[in-house]
Amino acid sequence: MFLARLDTPRQTEDTDYDAMALHPPKRRRLSDDNGDSALNGRKVQKQFFKSAANWNLENDYANRPRKGTKKDKKKQKKVSDDQNGGRLPIKAASGTWVSQEDEESIASDTEWIENEGDAEPVDDDEEAPVPEEPKIPEREQIRRAQEEMAKIAIQLNEEPEEYPGAFKALSKIGESPLPSIRKLAILTQAAIYKDVIPGYRIRPAAEDPAGEKLSKDVKKLRVYEQALVTGYQAFLKALAQYATIPPVKGEKPTKRISSIAISCACTLLNAVPHFNFRGDLLRILVRKLSARRPDADFVKCRQALEKLFRDDEEGRPSMEAVSLLSKMMRAREYNTDESVINLFLHLRLLSEFSGTGSHDRVDREVEEGLKPKPQKVFRTKKERKRLKEQKAAEKVMAQADATVTHEEREQMQSETLKMVFATYFRILKQRSPHLMGAVLEGLAKYSHLINQDFFGDLLEALKDLIRYAQQDEEGNGDNADEEEDDDTPTARDTSREAMLCTVTAFALLAGQDAHNARSNLHLDLSFFTTHLYRSLLSLSVNADLELGAKSLHLPDPDSSEDDKRNSKVNIQTTTALLIRCLSGVLLPPWNIRSVPPLRLAAFTKQLMSSSLQMPEKSCQAVLGLLQDVIHTHGKKINALWNTEERKGDGTFKPLAETVEASNPFTATVWEGELLRKHYCPKVRGELKLMEKNLKAI
Repeated sequence: MFLARLDTPRQTEDTDYDAMALHPPKRRRLSDDNGDSALNGRKVQKQFFKSAANWNLENDYANRPRKGTKKDKKKQKKVSDDQNGGRLPIKAASGTWVSQEDEESIASDTEWIENEGDAEPVDDDEEAPVPEEPKIPEREQIRRAQEEMAKIAIQLNEEPEEYPGAFKALSKIGESPLPSIRKLAILTQAAIYKDVIPGYRIRPAAEDPAGEKLSKDVKKLRVYEQALVTGYQAFLKALAQYATIPPVKGEKPTKRISSIAISCACTLLNAVPHFNFRGDLLRILVRKLSARRPDADFVKCRQALEKLFRDDEEGRPSMEAVSLLSKMMRAREYNTDESVINLFLHLRLLSEFSGTGSHDRVDREVEEGLKPKPQKVFRTKKERKRLKEQKAAEKVMAQADATVTHEEREQMQSETLKMVFATYFRILKQRSPHLMGAVLEGLAKYSHLINQDFFGDLLEALKDLIRYAQQDEEGNGDNADEEEDDDTPTARDTSREAMLCTVTAFALLAGQDAHNARSNLHLDLSFFTTHLYRSLLSLSVNADLELGAKSLHLPDPDSSEDDKRNSKVNIQTTTALLIRCLSGVLLPPWNIRSVPPLRLAAFTKQLMSSSLQMPEKSCQAVLGLLQDVIHTHGKKINALWNTEERKGDGTFKPLAETVEASNPFTATVWEGELLRKHYCPKVRGELKLMEKNLKAI
């Protein structure tokens, strides 16, 4: 074969390449032994095709493992679970994982019995256990809440308009079941709202004109403002709920969630009284003031309202607060603390309001004749147009600054005055003994604002109050104290109530135009004068003459010094009230020269007799008052010290029913001889000054 190849003629390379490109190379059989192998190959191929006819390629393809979507994997897992009866594979004794059906098929009875004691029975219906979330310690939860609230506070402090959703995140933190986190959330929200609330009231989104084109910055500001208002409203609702939570036994008062909520409400009311939802804050405070027993939270609410009344320049917050207070007291039938009534004495209308009113109307002084007529000024058309635009701009600026005109302020103050007088008058009609001092003190303070038409009805109410007080003292009238709570003291000082009525009556008359009041209404104060004269002797032997209304009670050690210093209502001693009454009767400021001599003489003789039984300080006060009387009306009563100038006939009757029936000029003031030997040197000094004034007449 090799020789044959050598004998073939050699061709050039070009010819060989062309032949290879035109005809494929032929395979030449080298020997005849290859014929048997080809025959065997054809037999194997034929056998292969016979066996391939029995193959199920589709089933093999379906069962082939392959990557697919999550849905396909779940479906494939479900199919395999269905094939296994929904049971998980188990580990066989050989160490391989097989299905439970295969295990049951290969396991013999002997193996089952041997493994029965070791293996636990498998419940097909039992679900796989769900892993529990790891419990975070309470201290760790508090730390995380603090960090989250600090982060939100920093964001709102830097750029609040960029984070309108921060208010909702804060309220969500406050929904934690841990009380410590809720308390921190309340304090944090109060501090944040106090800082971010603007100086104007945000109007609702419904008031925006429809179809108004707004710039991007304005839209951004509107979104932030609405988020602020919504979050603030939700926060106030949460405060109202927390303020009503009863205290837990053993918990300190300063750490109660109700005390924290009330403190936040007081802070917000004094810091942002102009903002939206002011009524919600007032309701929280008024609800606490309705309590019968004052506590630390009660004092906080009272001081917050006092500050609101003093600092209110608009008048509307004070009007809303007085309205809520009057409704609350009426609903509780005036079973409230005395300090709640004294809140009315802090209103600014005492010094600012110029009109007079009653419980149903208010009259304002109109002096049209004194108003100068406006002079007509010639202006061009251009000037008038400019002036009109300027007034419109000023009106818009006033609305934006929330300023109130003088007329609006007077209108709101007049409504407030009507509610105050209505509350006072209802308490007088109801005759609540524990509120008489505060009401009468308030009427004396507001005497210059009371309408003359209302003055007559008020005096009649004061007279009825004195009559009923006398009946209660004698035991013939209705006992108003039976309806009081068992915790409150039922003792009444009827003499003190009568003197308060007398002081109020003379203070009311001093605050009016006395001449017009007497001529128009025919007012007569002789009832109060007679009652005061008849009560002088009994007051002189009163053991509590120099004690105040609350002096018999121990002072509260927890009350602050500022609270003690500012509580100047109804704490005057009985002697101080007596001197005020006598000054109104003997030295009236409206017409000091019009006091009749018979009244002056009767009261002078009665006071000298009473001073013998009084304590030293009360005796000094009475002698000092008599010095003023002698200095003013010395010539009218000089005969009482000189028997040769006696003008009357008969005998002196100190227990007479009226002042005129006592016949004072038939008596002589002999009490001075005993007072010269008084044990107190100050009393002896006052007597010497009085006698010196008598000699100078």
